[in-house]
Amino acid sequence: INMRVATVIVAVLLGVANATEWWESGNYYQIYPRSFRDSDGDGIGDLNGVTEKLQYLKDIGFTATWLSPIFKSPMVDFGYDIADFYQIHPEYGTMEDFERMIARAKEVGIRIILDFVPNHSSDQNEWFTKSVDSDPVYKDYYIWHDGKVNAETGEREPPSNWNSEFRYSAWEWNEVRQQYYLHQFATAQPDLNYRNPAVVAEMKNVITYWLGKGVSGFRIDAIPYLFEVDLDRYNQYPDEPLSNDTSCPDPDDHCYTQHIYTQDQPETYDMIYQWRELVDEYHTQHGGDPRLLMTEAYTSFDNIIRFYGDGTRNGSQIPFNFDFLSNINNASKASDYVEHIEKWMNAMPAGVYANWVLGNHDNKRVASRFGVQRIDLINILLQTLPGHAVTYNGEELGMTDVYISWEDTVDPSACNSDPEHYYERSRDPARTPYQWDASSMAGFTSADHTWLPVSDEYKTNNALQQLRAPQSHLQIFKTLVRVRQEPSFRAGELKIQAVGDNIILYSRQKAGSDLYVIVLNLGDSNQAIDLTQYFSLGAQAEVITSSLQSQYINGDIVQTAAFNANANVGTVLVGI
Repeated sequence: INMRVATVIVAVLLGVANATEWWESGNYYQIYPRSFRDSDGDGIGDLNGVTEKLQYLKDIGFTATWLSPIFKSPMVDFGYDIADFYQIHPEYGTMEDFERMIARAKEVGIRIILDFVPNHSSDQNEWFTKSVDSDPVYKDYYIWHDGKVNAETGEREPPSNWNSEFRYSAWEWNEVRQQYYLHQFATAQPDLNYRNPAVVAEMKNVITYWLGKGVSGFRIDAIPYLFEVDLDRYNQYPDEPLSNDTSCPDPDDHCYTQHIYTQDQPETYDMIYQWRELVDEYHTQHGGDPRLLMTEAYTSFDNIIRFYGDGTRNGSQIPFNFDFLSNINNASKASDYVEHIEKWMNAMPAGVYANWVLGNHDNKRVASRFGVQRIDLINILLQTLPGHAVTYNGEELGMTDVYISWEDTVDPSACNSDPEHYYERSRDPARTPYQWDASSMAGFTSADHTWLPVSDEYKTNNALQQLRAPQSHLQIFKTLVRVRQEPSFRAGELKIQAVGDNIILYSRQKAGSDLYVIVLNLGDSNQAIDLTQYFSLGAQAEVITSSLQSQYINGDIVQTAAFNANANVGTVLVGI
């Protein structure tokens, strides 16, 4: 073919040659429990619903599932505002339901990972109530400050210009205590004070408690916000500099300032390393399998990599690769994909695994962002790169965003906006009920209502229909998960390049094992490719799987010198 060949070529051996522990080269599935399966007919998903569907996840082949928060909560931010870190939220079930879920997960052979939300609690948490009352034990559990008095007006003002992620000041006045408290998210989510050793000890107790209940690890939420800069010698907090971003002219928006004092403070990394030491120590003392930490941090690339460890101390085994999620989109060219894949692989410390994630409960769905026609291509990519793959519930079906009206919107990030701008801020469209079958309410509930609307597409796009179909997004996904177990995918070399603007070519091979070649065509037109120009392939190769709209089906034999890369199609081939 006569196409410009991008020069980006990378060949990287995995830092760990052979996977031995349960979590290595894992396949992780995020469940949003409120929308996964409702077992008791109240229109809200619950733990018994998760328990009921664990076999489904095992049949697909997932290693583990992490559950978005299930702890007792007023649900201002749908579980990310925790009133009691040691109790199950009543809408989701009881502690007995949780223990039953853990037991069933052990039976079917799938691990449970909990969402740990350490940055803040609910304002209805007993700790906060006691802190408001200046209880000596809890007085400094949160960030409190007198604020400042405006020299011109004599009015009391917040201590600094810090803004919340959900808009407006991050400081809220409390009449009882006569001070401001810090909340980097909703006003109902006061930030905990990690400069207080008692808070550090308390949150370690939370981790140990749930390890004792049988969980296999934690996904740690909103890490960049754990620490703020310390008070200066005048007992004040500094204002953050303005971002001067022309796309963010509203002083109430989070993006109006640069968050140099409220995010990514140096102490943050030490805290992650302490938590890793805690779970490792628990493993040493109690036996069983090693426990896993996943970390969520929308931060710079270098900061994400630091969560792996500092060369002396270990950190998170899976610092979520949000460099990939944040920089790859529907307009990305082949070279963009390759650049960000190469960037991560080359920056990893020795002895760790890469991870690939493009969807979660905080972003619009993959099929909506990249196009439904590309959902299989994206899943092929995520499942065939080295290391861990992370899938948000519904992406294996190609579920799409559901339009949620302003009247039906419940996400606080959107509710703090207005009818004109709410949708771009809303996370509700990706949080709608899972589409199980074509029955009423997509088989999610027996109720006649759901907490968020069910997609109009559920009758034609659901798990049961895709399981019964000879070829479907889910069938392709299951094939990918199976082939991931092959030695060349678990521990094989990656050689990757971009060909022109639209073609991504890469191979996976472990010495002495099969050579797999993956062809991804991001473009809207077919392209003929001589694969023997790029790989040591024979005259023919076998199709392992290909996108739903592909001309190829599993088991087809193709001529490698004249391979037809269909538009928006991914294909996995094995040399024969």
